[in-house]
Amino acid sequence: MTVILIGTLDTKGQEYGWLRDKLIALGQDVLVIDAGTGEPGVSYPVGIPNGQVAAAGGADLEELRAAGDRGAAVTAMGEGAAAVLAGLHAAGRVHAVLAVGGSGGSSIAARAVRDLPIGLPKVIVSTMASGDVSPYVGATDVTLMYSVVDIAGVNRLSRAILGNAAAAAAGMAAAYREQRADESDRPLVGASMFGVTTPAVDAARERLEELGYEVLVFHATGSGGRAMEGLAASGMLAGVLDLTTTELADDLVGGVLSAGPDRLTAAGRHGVPQVVAPGALDMVNFGPRETVPERFEGRDLYVHNPTVTLMRTTREEMAELGRRVAARLAGATGPAALFVPLRGVSALDAEGVAFHDPEADRACFDALAAFPPTERLDLHINDPEFGRAMADRLHQLIGGSR
Repeated sequence: MTVILIGTLDTKGQEYGWLRDKLIALGQDVLVIDAGTGEPGVSYPVGIPNGQVAAAGGADLEELRAAGDRGAAVTAMGEGAAAVLAGLHAAGRVHAVLAVGGSGGSSIAARAVRDLPIGLPKVIVSTMASGDVSPYVGATDVTLMYSVVDIAGVNRLSRAILGNAAAAAAGMAAAYREQRADESDRPLVGASMFGVTTPAVDAARERLEELGYEVLVFHATGSGGRAMEGLAASGMLAGVLDLTTTELADDLVGGVLSAGPDRLTAAGRHGVPQVVAPGALDMVNFGPRETVPERFEGRDLYVHNPTVTLMRTTREEMAELGRRVAARLAGATGPAALFVPLRGVSALDAEGVAFHDPEADRACFDALAAFPPTERLDLHINDPEFGRAMADRLHQLIGGSR
């Protein structure tokens, strides 16, 4: 088993030497990657020197040094470290990654591990881990450990923290190797779900499992959508059942659960078979009622619970969402199909329920017609038949793509 140590040896050489010795004592093979721009000045072997890392990121080490631009150097070394790690992973030489650092070192490490597969252990000990960690974690399964003290030498406290990090990385590496050996050969499918589309996704998931797939369900809360997009881009998914595209509504209108402008693009860009529905496009998400922006006063609001307030999308917003979904599917390089539930797109969008608005839905459905492979079913999205129909179609598309 190999644990990769990746960091700035010009500033953290002593700490990485200590970690290397600790990991070797724990029975690990260790490969050290130098992502710093200065002279490392260490006596232990460096597997990938900083010049090679810079070159992998499309930069020249001497030019980075001469420029003296720390931000540019951090960016370049992060990109280079990511490229180096990708190559090592492809060669089967990575069982865990461990890094330590302040803001710069943490940024380099976070970029380096961002594109590694979910499940491969990634541990970062950081001085930044007690604040907003979203820039370092993103939508990946990074394990962050707060360093408590600055990473400046090895002392009684840092030995305990770094020792725990080394033990964690070693244990994770062993578990990862066993997991890979026992891994099911069932193809993976990603599915998007919200509370108001749960019955549909449950029906689709059960059908896909009957057909021999393992289904990963992602909660469409922004980070969930980004995680599913990342897995689609990584090549781990055989198909995507994107039944709940609600994050697009938050991105359009300004809700709190946006997955960003790239939502509903990764599967199409990478040729992954996908079946899509306008699940929960009838709503935009906010926090408690008092946090809803003043500009939305007078809109159709629904207090879902004390911490979540939903706002009904208008006819114009639904039409624009339909255009966006159709355009993204039209640009897909792989097989894609669109399913439209004519009787409502969420649990709140049904006859007699808060967000029932057939005219707004029709505006969306008319815009979706710009994507020809569309199946319009006279069903509500949460009718079990709807979810099963999507699952069967995805199975067909995956079989055809193979």
